Amino acid sequence: MDIRTPDWVKDAVFYQIFPDRFAQSSRVQKAGHLQPWGEPPSFHKYQGGDLLGVVEHLDHIAALGVNAIYFCPVFQSASNHRYHTHDYYQVDPMLGGNAALRELIDAAHARGIRVVLDGVFNHASRGFFQFSDLLEQGQDSAYLDWFHAGPFPLSPYDDSKPANYAAWWGNRALPKFNTDTQAVREFLWDVAEYWIRQGIDGWRLDVPNEIDDDAFWREFRRRVKAIAPDTYIVGEIWGDAHRWLQGDQFDAVMNYPFTRPCIAYFGAHTLDNAMNEASGTGHIEPMNAEQFGARMTEVAAAYPLEIVQAQLNLLDSHDTARYLSVVGGDQTAHHLALTFQLTYLGAPCLYYGDEIGLPGGPDPDCRRAFPWNDVPSWNQDTLALVRKLTAVRHATPALQRGGFEVLHAQNDLLIYARSHGPECAYVLMNTASEPRMAGLNALQAGDYRDALSSQAVTVEASRVFQVAARSAVVLTRI
Repeated sequence: MDIRTPDWVKDAVFYQIFPDRFAQSSRVQKAGHLQPWGEPPSFHKYQGGDLLGVVEHLDHIAALGVNAIYFCPVFQSASNHRYHTHDYYQVDPMLGGNAALRELIDAAHARGIRVVLDGVFNHASRGFFQFSDLLEQGQDSAYLDWFHAGPFPLSPYDDSKPANYAAWWGNRALPKFNTDTQAVREFLWDVAEYWIRQGIDGWRLDVPNEIDDDAFWREFRRRVKAIAPDTYIVGEIWGDAHRWLQGDQFDAVMNYPFTRPCIAYFGAHTLDNAMNEASGTGHIEPMNAEQFGARMTEVAAAYPLEIVQAQLNLLDSHDTARYLSVVGGDQTAHHLALTFQLTYLGAPCLYYGDEIGLPGGPDPDCRRAFPWNDVPSWNQDTLALVRKLTAVRHATPALQRGGFEVLHAQNDLLIYARSHGPECAYVLMNTASEPRMAGLNALQAGDYRDALSSQAVTVEASRVFQVAARSAVVLTRI
């Protein structure tokens, strides 16, 4: 089996942005009835973030060590999250329109930052032209076979009547495409090709398992890769993804099997499971070091290495409560999880605001506005940690492309190696509330430096090293 994923993803650090809440630019004309920036978010209200606001904060993003951005949907839509697509060829005017995306792509690429867009291809919206025609013309619509419609009349708004058309999880606002219709297939493939030609670097595919058709996704891949072979195709699959990761459909998936153990282990003593259960992650049982080491070894070997290196590893997202909140506000758990995320194999993805300790419960609270005008609220220790970790990752091929081997996992102490050719990096993590002594006999002898403290460490076979409570050490060769 010849599996190839984009080489650039193996060295990427991603940053996920929810456009309505990241940043505003005065260069984008605003609608009149916006929720004030920073108020508790609502399911329906807009706060007015836009793409030029992202352009104006690219220096912040670049300073994080980020070299790829994944955007939640940007196309015209009547919803603040924009998963209700009206026009797949037009960027939402509230975000600045197509010209703003053009400026963003160019500005990001000038900084060496890739741009990945969210592709919502399973369903459209009630405002999508072809569905509007169906509502107006009924069974005489030219687009009758674009959807799963009938019997008539349809009921798109009155919940007291049957909808009489298939919609995503029964949500009438999201009519499901009939992808058995060739015209629909061609339309969606053309959308995918169009934006690749406009310069985007990849697609994150929303609920792609609900287009239950491998041939559709094989052709999707063939078409976008024919235009740009290094296009990144990453699917939102929450569980086992072997079906889509055979080298002929997706390059990778959002790695939620990475997420849950990171909550279970680093937040074992402070888990807020009521919040988890109200969120996408669901109930989580605490893990100890041995369980975590075994589970992350399994995750590292779940797919061929070419795919594992391209997996999108996240601690949280727009679909889950924020990591800091699901571990009960425990900053040490968040710092340990960030350290693991940025020293594990695969492509780490930071959710906007996590770098400053932005809290947030389940949707919509996890989609808070970035507090640009409240810098005192930023957790500067978290920000400094992220910058240190991304810097050492970019400077250390073993942390980008190396394998993963657990050397020790017991008594709240985890030690693992990342090896790439002759180069090794080691991470020592102590989740206990008191210091732990770590034997270094399994490490290669030599002189190292801890990337987090800048302390020089000489590794000898008989040496024992103290790891402070609730902290980590990241050793790379001097």
